Formats: sequence, C-alpha cells, structure tokens
Amino acid sequence: MTSRIPSVLCVVLSVLAQIGIAVEQERRNVLFIAVDDMRTELKCYGADNIHSPNLDRLAASGTLFSRAYCQQAVCNPSRASLLTGLRPERLGIWDLPTHFREKVANVVTLPQLFKNNGYFTRGIGKIFHNWRQDQYQGDAPSWSVPEVMHYNSHGNDQAQVQGTLPVDLSLVPRTEMRDVPDNAYFDGRIADLAVAQLAELKQLKQPFFLAVGFWKPHAQFNAPKQYWDLYDRASILPPSNPHPPANVPPLAMHDSREILRGFKDRPGGVPSEDETLALRHGYYAAISYVDAQIGRVLDELERQELRSNTIVVFWSDHGFHLGEHGLWAKTSNFELDARVPMIITVPGFTAGIRCEAIVELLDIYPTLADLCALNASDALQGTSLRPLLCNEKEFVKKAAFTWHPRPAYPDPGSQPQAMGYSLRTLRYRYTQWRDYLSGSILAEELYDHDNDALEASNVIADESHMPALRELRDVLAQHLLDHGIRTPPDDS
Repeated sequence: MTSRIPSVLCVVLSVLAQIGIAVEQERRNVLFIAVDDMRTELKCYGADNIHSPNLDRLAASGTLFSRAYCQQAVCNPSRASLLTGLRPERLGIWDLPTHFREKVANVVTLPQLFKNNGYFTRGIGKIFHNWRQDQYQGDAPSWSVPEVMHYNSHGNDQAQVQGTLPVDLSLVPRTEMRDVPDNAYFDGRIADLAVAQLAELKQLKQPFFLAVGFWKPHAQFNAPKQYWDLYDRASILPPSNPHPPANVPPLAMHDSREILRGFKDRPGGVPSEDETLALRHGYYAAISYVDAQIGRVLDELERQELRSNTIVVFWSDHGFHLGEHGLWAKTSNFELDARVPMIITVPGFTAGIRCEAIVELLDIYPTLADLCALNASDALQGTSLRPLLCNEKEFVKKAAFTWHPRPAYPDPGSQPQAMGYSLRTLRYRYTQWRDYLSGSILAEELYDHDNDALEASNVIADESHMPALRELRDVLAQHLLDHGIRTPPDDS
C-alpha cells in the first residue's frame, strides 16, 4: 500500500470515534454507487485502453482498493451479503430467487441502519437483487421512500425514444448499438432521477444515505453509439488467456449460458473471433456509458455543494469473464469473477491512495457504520476499513473468501451438488470443491499469483508449493468450521 502520512483530521476523527465522542462532522452523508458485472478494467486500475474519466477522478479523490473481492460471483448472494454484513454461508443464499429475509427475517440492512439513526434513505436503480423475488421486490424496510427503477429484468432494458428507433448497427448477439440519447436506457434515467434527488436532498434538514444502482455493464451490451465510438475495434485485443487453466478440475468451469445462449447456432456454440471482439467492444462501451452517468451524479453532488460532507462509495457486485479461460460472464471462483473495483472517498481523509491490502465487499457495511459513528450489530462479519483509509496500518485481514455452487445456477429451493470454497491471499488463490452434503473434498485448485496472474495453471500438485498449501488448507478449514459447514473427519 502506498505509504503516506495520514492527515491530522483523519487521526483526530479516528480517536474521537474510538472513545465514542459524537461530533457533527461524523453526521456525514453517504452516496452509495453500485454497478453490475464490472471487473477491474478501468483506467484507474491500470487499463489504459478504457475510457473511464469519472471513476478515475473519484479514485484520485479517495482510496482505490486494488484487491477487493466479492463473496459470490452472482448478483443476489453478493448483494445480500454486502447489504446485510453477513456472508452467504451465514445467510444460506447461493441462488438468484431467494430473498435474504426468507433466511434472516429481522436482519438490519446497511441503509436500514442509517434510516434507524435519523438518516433519509433512498434507493434508485438496482441495489438489492431485482428479479425473481416477487414477494419482496427489493427491501422496503431499508428506505424512507419507495425504491424506483429497481424491480425489473436486464432483458427489459430496451431503447426507448420518441419517434423512430434508430437501427441497430451491431448485429451481434447480446450486443446493441443504436444512436440514441443516454436516457433511452435504464442507466441514463437512473442518473436523471439521482440528479433530481440530490437537488431535493440539499433542502433536507437531516443527513442522507442515497443509493444509486446502475445496471451496466451487465449484458446485454447496449450502450448508446457514442460510447462505442470511443473505441477502435481494430485496437481491441482478444482474451489474453482463452483456454481453461492447465490441470483445472471440471467443477471449476461452467457453461457460460448468460452470453453463449445467443450463439447456439455457431460452430461449437461459441462466438467467432470477430464476434468475440464485438462482445468485448460492447462491454467496454457499457463501462464508458455507466462511467458517464456516474459522472453526472458526482457533478451534481458538487454543484449542490454537498461533496464536502459526503462519503462516496463505489462498488461492483462481482467481476466478469470476456472469453478468458474459455468462459463468459460470471459464476466461477476465478480471479476475474471474484475481484471487483471498489473506491471509497471520505471528506478530510488522504486522497489518491491505492490500497493493496486484501479486502472484501463484506467490509463496506462496518466501514460506513464506523465512519458515521453508528452502532451496528456485533453479528457483522466484515471488518471496518477505516484504518486503511487513514493509512494507519497496512492490513486488516489475511484472506478474502468467495464461494460458488455447482451447478452454477441451482434450481430454486434446491441444494447445490457441490460447493467451491475459495480464498485469496496476497500471493495465492486456493479453491476447494466439496460435496455439499457429505463435505468430502472432490477437487482442489491452487494459483500462484506472483508468477501466474492470469491463473493459467493449477499448481496444486507442485511440491514447491506444499508448505503454502498446507497453511491455506488450515485457514480454509478454520473458516468452514467457524461457519458451521460440514467437513469430513480427516479435516478436523
């Protein structure tokens, strides 16, 4: 992590919070920005090919977490975990249809905590999982007023314009390129609503927690044409590692149905080389499109003179594959799916930090509670990242934990056949696949990120890594034991 001297204000606020002294500065507002399916392919993360000026400037004003990880690489479990402060293991959620209140009815969500402490809370766009949960359609107890632009399917994000709809210039499955304004799609209209809401919040006599959830860059990749035009197709590269890792167990892979269902009539059921580049082009355009909408919200926050007392948090629910490992979309435990962009900016704290510590999305809940001096439940399973924001120490945890079931999308109400439990340390990713009922170990994976950042080879059988492997097995065994997960006798 970058070595910087923490600001005097940062130290003072930390001391005040630790001894329980309430100060007016602690009644900060929160702007909570979520995106869907965004991997760490932003310019501020080192991807110079990506046009992301607004997220880049947000990173420059706060702390960019370069090693942040989700708890499961699919929308519902990841969001439920972040917003309740509980791991998916504790919630017992691994699918899309199960609402967290079916499992833990009285849990206090992150926005609900703020609401209970006198904040005005508002949800615009996709914050909680939005689909196949008809009984709940979000989480009404979390908000001061009803959610908007929230309950829907990504498949319904069709261009809406006055007059004749411009022709689709893409003609590649799972993409769309039309010359339409930004608010033809969900995210442009979400930005419109968020900008209007900020003007109203300026007049409030109470602090606010405003959650703005954008739908992109989730497929289909249908950003307006102006964002496609930011990229030259000829300069877009194919996947750098298009083949499954050497020695990978079949359980680690999946059928990529979210994207490949559009290519069933192609040879092998996969995109051609040109179509692969078009899909990657569309994903990049979607990133730039949502970046522009976030920029509009950040600009309005400043125009309303709210920036100086507002914490801004940006996060994605999980990462994404674009043909790497021969995979598309999410639902794996590989680095590209588990690693996420995460940025936190706090007024008065040091700006421009690139934090290399291992952190989890699970940590956002206790971090915001800490920063705003709110008493959260002792049951929270994350860790406050305030010390990292203040640069007081380098690490708050040794590993991040992610899991994913097989099949990748279990039938509603069913149990998985197998579960992959994955942990990430600074050097290694270790994944253990277990029979879900018996707990018996079915397969293992080990990737050495010091020498194989692309996870091209599973080195589980390499004797040189045996000391590290034994330690990683012990760490995972303890984690499973702590969460009441059944293990075979020889793991005890």
